[in-house]
Amino acid sequence: MAALDSLSLFTGLGLSEHKARETLKNTALSAQLREAATQAQQTLGSTIDKATGTLLYGLASRLRDPRRLSFLVSYIATALEYVRSHPLDPINTEDFEQECGVGVMVTPEQIEEAVEAAINRHRPQLLEERYRFNMGLLMGEARAVLKWADGRMIKHEVDMQVLHLLGPKTETDLEKKPKVSKARPEEKDWRTAKDLMENGEAADQGLSLMEQLRGEALKFHKPGENYKTPGYVTTPHTMDLLKQHLEITGGQVRTRFPPEPNGILHIGHAKAINFNFGYARANNGICFLRFDDTNPEKEEARFFTAICDMVSWLGYTPYKVTYASDYFDQLYAWAVELIHRGQAYVCHQRGEELKGHNSLPSPWRDRPIEESLLLFEAMRKGKFAEGEATLRMKLVMEDGKMDPVAYRVKYTPHHRTGDTWCIYPTYDYTHCLCDSIEHITHSLCTKEFQARRSSYFWLCNALDVYCPVQWEYGRLNLHYAVVSKRKILQLVAAGAVRDWDDPRLFTLTALRRRGFPPEAINNFCARVGVTVAQTTMEPHLLEACVRDVLNDTAPRAMAVLEPLQVIITNFPSTKSLDIQVPNFPADETKGFHQVPFGPMVFIERTDFKEEPEPGYKRLAWGQPVGLRHTGYVIELQNVFKGPTGCVESLEVTCRQADAGEKPKAFIHWVSQPLTCEIRLYERLFQHKNPEDPAEVPGGFLSDLNLASLQVVEAALVDCSVALAKPFDKFQFERLGYFSVDPDSCQGQLVFNRTVTLKEDPGKV
Repeated sequence: MAALDSLSLFTGLGLSEHKARETLKNTALSAQLREAATQAQQTLGSTIDKATGTLLYGLASRLRDPRRLSFLVSYIATALEYVRSHPLDPINTEDFEQECGVGVMVTPEQIEEAVEAAINRHRPQLLEERYRFNMGLLMGEARAVLKWADGRMIKHEVDMQVLHLLGPKTETDLEKKPKVSKARPEEKDWRTAKDLMENGEAADQGLSLMEQLRGEALKFHKPGENYKTPGYVTTPHTMDLLKQHLEITGGQVRTRFPPEPNGILHIGHAKAINFNFGYARANNGICFLRFDDTNPEKEEARFFTAICDMVSWLGYTPYKVTYASDYFDQLYAWAVELIHRGQAYVCHQRGEELKGHNSLPSPWRDRPIEESLLLFEAMRKGKFAEGEATLRMKLVMEDGKMDPVAYRVKYTPHHRTGDTWCIYPTYDYTHCLCDSIEHITHSLCTKEFQARRSSYFWLCNALDVYCPVQWEYGRLNLHYAVVSKRKILQLVAAGAVRDWDDPRLFTLTALRRRGFPPEAINNFCARVGVTVAQTTMEPHLLEACVRDVLNDTAPRAMAVLEPLQVIITNFPSTKSLDIQVPNFPADETKGFHQVPFGPMVFIERTDFKEEPEPGYKRLAWGQPVGLRHTGYVIELQNVFKGPTGCVESLEVTCRQADAGEKPKAFIHWVSQPLTCEIRLYERLFQHKNPEDPAEVPGGFLSDLNLASLQVVEAALVDCSVALAKPFDKFQFERLGYFSVDPDSCQGQLVFNRTVTLKEDPGKV
């Protein structure tokens, strides 16, 4: 585990995995680098960027006298931090040296006093925990007071004073610290060590998403301090632009959720929505909902509506709903300016020539500026066919892609601008400039957009406009699922699912239709946390969040999927009795509902057996059962079968529950019920990764679970649900959680099973 921790630390410094492993083979070097990194983190109070990591590696590998390591690391870390915080100002040598501790003398007496003060603050805990106490805390507090003290001297003083206070270590001190038992998977901390190893360490389980986003989990820059972000590119205009930005925003955090309106949002988008809206909310900021509507061929009105609905359903209200098309005039003007500055040109290479990351430079890359201006205007006026001309920007991206396209010709009417435009900007051109126009402070993107960060900074700086900071985080994926728009369309076309909202899918509309509460989805996103590593989670972990919410919010009712008629021959009344059933048996203050109880009831066919196996506790010969909530116990008298030998009905007698021996089980039942349709859902795919050719050679369509939907057309449910509306949720006792489907109509309710009451042990 120590080797894994060191490997993670070294790669975090910017070393390649191969280089990190080679370093670990050198015991002296790895120990020195580990100490340098630890001290640099203490000095900076944040994570170490690649530039600092490179310097630390050079220092650790070249320094012959390890006694000087602590001294030099302090200077390196502080000097870099000073330079970052003064990117454009002329460096004031006197101020710089003062900040770096030049000329500062730290005496042994000062170290002794600082350590003594730290020990006194923690004396009770030290005396209780003795040598199990975290001594690093004492060193850190002393170091905070004496920034320029030698770390080795502080450690030596801590060791001496602790020894004086506690005395030598005893046998008890040398015993291993007992391990804290981990929670069961169904309890709050439900992820296993394997999950964390595979997916990267996630955020604190005990914290809500708001607390995570407000706290130290994210080392984001403060508004206006964009230049302190590693990798941020500054120009002579940066500080003036940031000053203007702060005057406009007042230092307010601004984020945006920018979906393309060409499909339905899925579970991965739920993380993005929670992150963007949640980070703004946690920091008293605002979040825009901005539609990236730059591809009119694939955009439909229903997608705009559905996206707005899902954002609202998850509990968020945008500060403002905007569209990339709101800024088409400004984006065009900036494209013209980019050509004027010699940073863009009109190109006639075809699409297939532009594919890949090692394409040859365009033969039109150095065409005269005036020529590109005329040709771009001709593109604007519709004088080129689609594919005949593009506007390209002059830069090379991180992934090696050269000169990304900024504008292309498309003769498709736009849903908002109609036929006004026949050229449309690309994502690479539009995204950062729309962020700039809206003065976004934190442009939060998934990791696949990391390769576009250089073009993001380059384009804003090339036009001398305010440049936000792009931050990347890991995507959220689920096993046994596909979320690609194209593949969902294939599933619909193949008849495997009904539409985008089929409850077997993991689109947000599908999850809502299945009955997943929005709070459960938000809680799931909070439990996953915001990590840099991509996370692929098991569906049953999402289902556990659903159960947590529905257990407290879904009122109880009784339903029978496979009815078996039961006649009570000695029913204690000439008419039906009214039974009061608690909506939430664990908390009767939440009220009751009334159901009729008559001489004819229906039970689940599986709750009766003529020849029970050992351990069977429900109704059988000589084995009575209780009927839930009635206070009565029934005992079998006769069994009636049809021509095929199938049991059609039972005759029983009843007695009050307290008039005899307590039965082994109590079963649910219905009397004078409603007939309804119940849809039972299982996983749509058989394998964890249906899109992985190694796991499913025949493709995802060959991996369909043919038993993923079972329709019970004549189920019975008690009359307490008669007035239920679509999306109302219930717990059907002993069966699971169910939600009313929009297909329901008057007199014919349709229920979707959301989740079973307990996790299926077969689902791993």
